[in-house]
Amino acid sequence: MKNIYNNINLLLICTIFFVGCKSNSEENEKVVATTSEEQEQEKGLKDYYSEYFPVGVAVAPNSFEGKSKELILQHYNSMTPENVMKMGEIHPEQNRYYWEAADKIANFAREHDMKMRGHALVWHQQTGDWIFKAEDGGQVSKEELLQRMKNHIDTVVSRYKGTIYAWDVVNEAISDDPDEFLRKSEWYDIAGEDFIIKAFEYAHEADPEAKLFYNDYNAVIPEKRDRIYKLLKMLVDRDVPIDGVGIQGHWSIIDPSEQELRKAIDMYSSLGLDVQITELDVSIYPWEKERREMREDESDEFTPELQQQQVDKYKMFFDVFRDYKGVLTGLTFWNIADAYSWLDYYPVEGRKNYPLLFDEDYEPKEAYYEVTEFEETPDENEE
Repeated sequence: MKNIYNNINLLLICTIFFVGCKSNSEENEKVVATTSEEQEQEKGLKDYYSEYFPVGVAVAPNSFEGKSKELILQHYNSMTPENVMKMGEIHPEQNRYYWEAADKIANFAREHDMKMRGHALVWHQQTGDWIFKAEDGGQVSKEELLQRMKNHIDTVVSRYKGTIYAWDVVNEAISDDPDEFLRKSEWYDIAGEDFIIKAFEYAHEADPEAKLFYNDYNAVIPEKRDRIYKLLKMLVDRDVPIDGVGIQGHWSIIDPSEQELRKAIDMYSSLGLDVQITELDVSIYPWEKERREMREDESDEFTPELQQQQVDKYKMFFDVFRDYKGVLTGLTFWNIADAYSWLDYYPVEGRKNYPLLFDEDYEPKEAYYEVTEFEETPDENEE
């Protein structure tokens, strides 16, 4: 009888031990699965593309709060100030600079170890009129204009030296008119093409380590692409200190085509220049620069059909981007999520657009998963 009790006790102990082990094993499996799932959820665009290029986003000083801040930290490792470093914002009067907004963005970049692009030193828009006017109210001379430009570039670039790794030095200097080369602007009227050359020279003097870019839109459309290439080749041939070209990716579900995109990257990189996609968004509307009002019969609903067209376009763009690993040195989205986009106000004010990878609630859209679910391809340079 005693042996029977001993055997029963032994059986009970083994059963308890087995159940306990199984329970612990199941719990451990749950913990591992949960941890793996959480790690996958915490991954962001910057992680998926860490072997390709930095992934950036255009920001404002009020971007660093709530959901937008969380999205920035999870998905991006580079930032571009959308407006606050443009000359009219940061240098509104000849003897007055406004640093607070730009400093806030620069401080955030330093605090979180993020790359930062400067945008933009010389542009025909959002420029204070003071820079073009002489003391008597007339037009300033070429010499004085270039000196004022130099003072501006010296001051701004020097302040952010070591924080800003790349600058859009000259922005949108090519004309939209296919029969013209350089855009008609006060910069060009007063200083001719020298304003472009000198801007790069002054920026290089202010920060020899910074990467200097020419930046423009419609840069993959053949007729404008060829004129941008002409400008870039002229600068390279004259040994102007230019490092790269920024292709503003203000595109749509309609265009550009894959062939146009590849051709543009090939042409620009053939000059030995870095290529970056600097202002990416994919509008659900065609390019309509001159249109300002919605039609009465028009809807701004983000229909399933439009969503799928956007998914397909984003997939094509990122398939191309990955093919140019080592050529593309950066990609920046223009705004954080569909909650706010500059395209809600331009060209048709009040017409809602949905151009980004995150929706109005800052949640990933189907296009996000399309551009992050890809297979790594071997680097041709690796054995």
